Amino acid sequence: MDKKVQNTYTLLAQAVLLYLCSQVCCQQCAKPCQCPSSVPVCPDGVALVQDGCGCCQVCARQKGEACTDILVCDKQQGLECDYSASYPGDPGECVSQEDLRCELHGVSYQDGEVFQPSCTTQCKCSGGGLTCVPLCPEDIRLPSSDCPYPHRVQLPGKCCKEWVCENLDNRVLQNDQTAYSHANAITALPGYRTSPSINCIYQSTEWSACSRTCGQGISTRVSNQNAACRPEQQIRMCNIRPCQAFPHQRPV
Repeated sequence: MDKKVQNTYTLLAQAVLLYLCSQVCCQQCAKPCQCPSSVPVCPDGVALVQDGCGCCQVCARQKGEACTDILVCDKQQGLECDYSASYPGDPGECVSQEDLRCELHGVSYQDGEVFQPSCTTQCKCSGGGLTCVPLCPEDIRLPSSDCPYPHRVQLPGKCCKEWVCENLDNRVLQNDQTAYSHANAITALPGYRTSPSINCIYQSTEWSACSRTCGQGISTRVSNQNAACRPEQQIRMCNIRPCQAFPHQRPV
């Protein structure tokens, strides 16, 4: 009896695997092209177009219908495939280009447009949502023997804050103007420049993937780009896409 049950489970597993493989294959472009023998008949007002593989003729997907890289939306109707609310690998939804616009501070942006709302941030409009990343480094400067109390300060004329050390008489520079006027008495570390007395070859790992798939997270790497030329962990902020609590509502 146990052997029969085991055989049944094996057959079921094979059937599921075969189904999944067929679904994956259906999403890939066959070479050479494999098209139905007859051309599909589309409803009135629906265009007959080439699929995303450039192989077969298909009925263009309409607004609100599921779409993929192969099952394309009706571009004559100004429709695009929106994947912003889909999980990776899932189909998107055909929406109008107006639905893919983004708005920030009263300014409208086209889908795919890259812009900088400030000197510290760069954003991209994609699928009706904004993805923003910081342009200023957000890494951490660990204390060292030559810089026991590192601080970030906003220097005049600079967009991003820069790491500085205490001045020679061990007083922390209190404000931007003081930091600027005492530039010859501090060690500024933009981009972690190495000391001329140290023969340092900069080495860094790649930045890790963002800790969150939506909203603000962190990315880390290990680098020796510091005054002491010692490996340290550096951290910067990342924001892949905004989190949406509810599905995006589109006009009917």
